[in-house]
Amino acid sequence: MRYIPLVISIFLIPAGLILAAWLPFLGGLIAGVAGIVALIGLYDFFQARSAVLKNYPISARLRFVFEHFRPEIRQYFLESDHEETPYSREQRALVYRRAKGIEGLRPFGTLRNVNEIGHEWINHSMAPTHLDSHDFRVSIGGPDCTQPYAASPLNISGMSYGALSPNAIEALNWGAKIGGFAHTTGEGSISRFHRKHGGDLIWQIGSGYFGCRTPEGAFDPETFAATAADDQVKMIEIKLSQGAKPGHGGILPGAKVTEAIAEARGVRVGQDCISPPGHSEFSTPEGLCAFIARLRDLSGGKPIGIKLCVGHPWEFFAMAKAFHATSITPDFITIDGAEGGTGAAPAEFADHKGAPIREGLMLVHNTLVGIGLRERIHLTASGKLVSAFDLCRMFALGADGCNIARGFMFAVGCIQAQVCHSGKCPTGVTTQDPGRYRALVVADKYKRVANFHRNTMVALKEAVESSGLTSPKEFTPHHLMIRVSSREVRSAASQYLWLEPGELLSGDVSHPAFAKYWDRARADTFAFA
Repeated sequence: MRYIPLVISIFLIPAGLILAAWLPFLGGLIAGVAGIVALIGLYDFFQARSAVLKNYPISARLRFVFEHFRPEIRQYFLESDHEETPYSREQRALVYRRAKGIEGLRPFGTLRNVNEIGHEWINHSMAPTHLDSHDFRVSIGGPDCTQPYAASPLNISGMSYGALSPNAIEALNWGAKIGGFAHTTGEGSISRFHRKHGGDLIWQIGSGYFGCRTPEGAFDPETFAATAADDQVKMIEIKLSQGAKPGHGGILPGAKVTEAIAEARGVRVGQDCISPPGHSEFSTPEGLCAFIARLRDLSGGKPIGIKLCVGHPWEFFAMAKAFHATSITPDFITIDGAEGGTGAAPAEFADHKGAPIREGLMLVHNTLVGIGLRERIHLTASGKLVSAFDLCRMFALGADGCNIARGFMFAVGCIQAQVCHSGKCPTGVTTQDPGRYRALVVADKYKRVANFHRNTMVALKEAVESSGLTSPKEFTPHHLMIRVSSREVRSAASQYLWLEPGELLSGDVSHPAFAKYWDRARADTFAFA
């Protein structure tokens, strides 16, 4: 039975030739197609690389066809509206609607099971407020910063040129320009496409020091100072780790390093771009503080921050102790959740490395509260955020602002094909192939970027008003409710432990994570003491 397709194709060849005597075109077509299929079947039968093809010539190829299209079939026809792989149909549709300016109302009530364990909501007020604007701008910059930045509470998270296409970078930055929010460059530095429309930039500096490096890959202070002086650069972010692959590093092969990528990163065309797992400019928490102070001085007093996915808790405790001991603090900290990540990563890292955004954010927030530095440092949450409720949840758990990456990718046309690393992105978002990315029309997509931001901020404003507040920063753990069992609902204030201001300095710590690790952390080393 398994050879029937091969046998049929062989017998159709003479049948087609005979038919060609009366119907030349039809007979020739049958014979030609049958001949091609027969050759494929014979190749399958005699090859030695695939057992399934050898045992099922021709028919086994259908398996590979269906396997190839399985993600699309599942995504478009089989998965439910709330099944997240990694973003649900409902989440994607929300972004698309807001990016296109389409009404986002839903008839006939919620589609969610509100009695499901883990369901969350934000409590409303019987005395809602009325706000005139959704522009909840906040100043970022500590006491050592002379050029603070008035930032939107929602900005574009770091995605490098090279990972994203030039047209995608252009659309994002142009949208940020007209929308009045910031665009984080990613560690690939500032490209000509970031500069074209003049949108505010958060310049991210990773371990490869792209855009401010010597030919050998070390940090170059003169190049850094020249770029940081650009008025378009509003803040500088030192990337310590990212949610997709924390502690891993990466490489952009030389074959993918075009002239524009080489120009942005400060490398030669065709040269491998290597991002080591760790920084060469510092190796201790106190060294990190010194580097922060150095960048702040070289930039003329612009806000300097760090980005990390929380790993060993004692390592962040060591950083916090260094902040306290040296009085040198970052102006902002971006906490990336392990569920984040626009680029490709090893499965083990994507699935099982790093703390999720909820745990990471609360650890950082609690630590800074415990040493009395919380009001001095702006906290930004990043990691699989899409809706205004996602933002409200982050504010309630301690964030001052939020970054979104993949949501803005959806806004410029991403369809979650999950082939970002292949160069074959069907919508031109994550490819350097001109034949593919020219389909992403910047003059249309930048409007969608601005629309998504504006409509999300409007939804955030409505959420703030309905809770009787005047700013998203007023959300507290008491506003966030969580169903923990079929019969019990608890607020985040009672579900989790929260430190009191200065508690870590008193020496009397009740929180188990701090009781276990705080005294083992030292400002002069990341090691477990």
